[in-house]
Amino acid sequence: MRHLPAHLDAPAQSALLAELIPLLARVPFFTPTMPRTGKPFSVRMSNLGPLGWVSDRDGYRYQPTHPATGESWPPIPVSLLELWDELAAYPAPPQACLINHYPPGARMGLHQDRDEVADAPVVSVSLGDRARFRVGGTTRRGPTRAVTLNSGDVVVLEGATRLAYHGIDRIWPVTSDLLERWPDLFPGGGRLNLTLRRVDPPV
Repeated sequence: MRHLPAHLDAPAQSALLAELIPLLARVPFFTPTMPRTGKPFSVRMSNLGPLGWVSDRDGYRYQPTHPATGESWPPIPVSLLELWDELAAYPAPPQACLINHYPPGARMGLHQDRDEVADAPVVSVSLGDRARFRVGGTTRRGPTRAVTLNSGDVVVLEGATRLAYHGIDRIWPVTSDLLERWPDLFPGGGRLNLTLRRVDPPV
């Protein structure tokens, strides 16, 4: 795992968020639910790119359209494609950018990103409030360590950590005012996480 603190400076964070705002108007946040139980996640989600990750009673999967509106996901912004080219060292572009909004109090339990066939890295960007990222090994009950993520930090899961269990177990409210500038879209501020993924192997 590579943790790149402050990889995006404040102007770059603001510029990226300004690119995302009109896209999220086209594909608004939805609340995913757990397979089988239908229990709602505490995070809200949307996606960009040819494919988007969704979860509902039918399971985890990638699909080309928004689960509520049927709208195709908008293209991934060039700035994020350039970040992928810079950090992923992979011979094909990302096919999905999963957008997670963590309102105050939201969590994400330990999980593996294993719905992709490709062996590409996952490139993750943090915007907004500080979070405690927990990462372990390839077994759920293995030891973990905590990493503090601030707005502008980037994490790359690759190699041995590509299938590591990881999650978010705390958000520190009001540690950034970045999302508070759009209270209608991000009530309570919180944290935005963008993860760039390649689903299919290169052709």
